[in-house]
Amino acid sequence: MINKEVLRQIKLVVSDLDGTLLNDNGDLDKSTIDLIHQLNKNNVPFALATGRLFNAIKDYIQILNLKIPQITLDGTYIVNPFSNEVLFEEYLPRKYVKRALNLSDKYLLKVALCHGSAILYTKENSLISDMLEKYNANYSLVETYEDHLDNTLEILITSEYSEQLRYVSKKMSFPYTYGIRNSFYKSQTHGGIYYLEIRKIGSSKGEGLKKLCEHLNIKVKEAAVIGDWYNDKTLFETDALKVAMANAVPEIKRLSDIVTRKDNNCGGAAEFLEILLSAKK
Repeated sequence: MINKEVLRQIKLVVSDLDGTLLNDNGDLDKSTIDLIHQLNKNNVPFALATGRLFNAIKDYIQILNLKIPQITLDGTYIVNPFSNEVLFEEYLPRKYVKRALNLSDKYLLKVALCHGSAILYTKENSLISDMLEKYNANYSLVETYEDHLDNTLEILITSEYSEQLRYVSKKMSFPYTYGIRNSFYKSQTHGGIYYLEIRKIGSSKGEGLKKLCEHLNIKVKEAAVIGDWYNDKTLFETDALKVAMANAVPEIKRLSDIVTRKDNNCGGAAEFLEILLSAKK
């Protein structure tokens, strides 16, 4: 059990959304909502750190009454939900977007471009909305990607063939390209589907946490993070207090300070938030 004095020093909570705050049906636990409201009243602000687009989390922001910048697209886009002020955004160089599109076309992979307001796809890639795990995202059909190479925050490539994605990932890495980061992983909910996400280097949930802490003028060790999946790893490699859900993958549990007894379907996040709130009283 974490010392109460450590909990008393927490000034910020940052949490993953899917598989953490949300149950498998995409719903928030009522006790979690109430506890986050209480933490806000006790001057412990709450932020989401999610792979979703900002537009896809607005309903949750409203329900939870979140007032500080939110970390979206796994740290690529950090924005204040009320003022719409962008704290951080990292666009991919145009030449790398073109390279990824050419490789996807060559190996018959489905590809989309993620912009701040929507995921763009062409007619040839119309199945991608069914294959991606960008829940509640806005999708926009475009005639061609050529008119939308600028302002790309993330390139999303998916396939049933992992080896083809790995090859493209290799071709998008040094020495072919420089200053970008690739994330290759298996789908959490779609059996047999693999993803490759390409972003500019320096964009991650962990870096997003550091930027948010700097913005709020607090130390990273004064924050607590909650997560369950591989894309939460960079959060768990920081000096924050690290809370893994009972349903978290082994790697996240290994890096954690606390593992909840309950999973995301039984209010596991609320379990920790209640302990934190009790320490604050």
